[in-house]
Amino acid sequence: MTPPPAIATPSDDLPSVEVAKIAHVSKRFTIRKDSSIKERIVTFGRAGRRHRQDFWALNDVSLDIFAGETIGLIGHNGSGKSTLLKVIGGIIEPTTGTVEERGRLAALLELGAGFHPDLTGRENIFLNAAVLGLSREQTEEQFDDIVAFAAIGDFIDTQVKFYSSGMYVRLAFAVAVHTDPDVLLVDEVLAVGDEAFQRKCMDRIREFQRQGRTIILVSHSLDQVSELCSRCVLLDKGHVVFDGKPSLAVAKFRDLLEERRIAERDAAKGTRARPQGAIEDVTAVPAGSSVGDSLEPGQDLSITVRVAAEALSSWTCRIQIDDAMGQKVFVTGTDWLGITPPAFAGACDLTLLLRRPALGGGKYFVNATLLDESGQSLHNVMQATSFNVVPDPRAIGFVRIDVDADFSSGV
Repeated sequence: MTPPPAIATPSDDLPSVEVAKIAHVSKRFTIRKDSSIKERIVTFGRAGRRHRQDFWALNDVSLDIFAGETIGLIGHNGSGKSTLLKVIGGIIEPTTGTVEERGRLAALLELGAGFHPDLTGRENIFLNAAVLGLSREQTEEQFDDIVAFAAIGDFIDTQVKFYSSGMYVRLAFAVAVHTDPDVLLVDEVLAVGDEAFQRKCMDRIREFQRQGRTIILVSHSLDQVSELCSRCVLLDKGHVVFDGKPSLAVAKFRDLLEERRIAERDAAKGTRARPQGAIEDVTAVPAGSSVGDSLEPGQDLSITVRVAAEALSSWTCRIQIDDAMGQKVFVTGTDWLGITPPAFAGACDLTLLLRRPALGGGKYFVNATLLDESGQSLHNVMQATSFNVVPDPRAIGFVRIDVDADFSSGV
């Protein structure tokens, strides 16, 4: 195993009551390359070692989890988020390290996990509640509330194998949140179900937060993590690379995503034929700052596009800024600005200075397009570069707006 990278930790004072302690936890899985029984028999013994590969899903992970926290786990696919959640929930045992817990724990790790397909919804409620630690009497007291929350209605006495995926997850979530858990583990379950049910789930989670319950959730919705969580843990290749404020964790994760995208783009460059005119490079740098610095309020943004061609006499360049969700934020171009680019041979740099862009905090991507004199696209580069904008602690959204507030007494 490789040593973990340095971890950035939160500076805020943490609550004093510890509900879980994960100490130097690692989890190894064995990946077999001989898929059939015949291949396994042939490779049995020493030779079989060459057909097995160890994969460390978690690598020396240590976390202290305190009562009342809402913790988001984020990272690439395969970074170890769901594995860590299963280790905390006791679903799988770590290869090395220890996990200590206190209090009742309810886990929503997989769609319908713990349900028996041949049992009815009613029977599965009692079965699942018993697994989560409720007595039959306690379950009977909560039964009507569980059914009402799940909105199963007349299907409560139908075998769950006939349920839709939405009915499955509604019933599973309803049981979990009615077991009075001290710690709730949620793995992407909130992405399933209709909009009304998702709002109901979010309302229940916020109610748990007001009650001081501990929630640990895995989500690919970074906006959801920023909104819900008081703390965020970023995992990369099984290591904890950041543990702290959600806004900082999300920004660092987007930087990791951008590094991966650039590496994949650069690796593919050699396989593409060079067009007649090409965009060779794009940079977005806050004026007076260095590459990689975040854009501060009131600061100008300098976007430079390098265009290369053997000879280009008449051309146009446009740029588009998208937010992290791919939504168009701003578009302009030399033709719209009334600028005529010069003819050149070799390379030419076009710099556009955006005066004090009032962008909300987060990561933004710059797309660039090179057009010929007839408006036909010569080269288009999506997400050619990116830049970060310092978050506004007073608001969230796509734009940064100064707000004044005043009070006046009513008549």
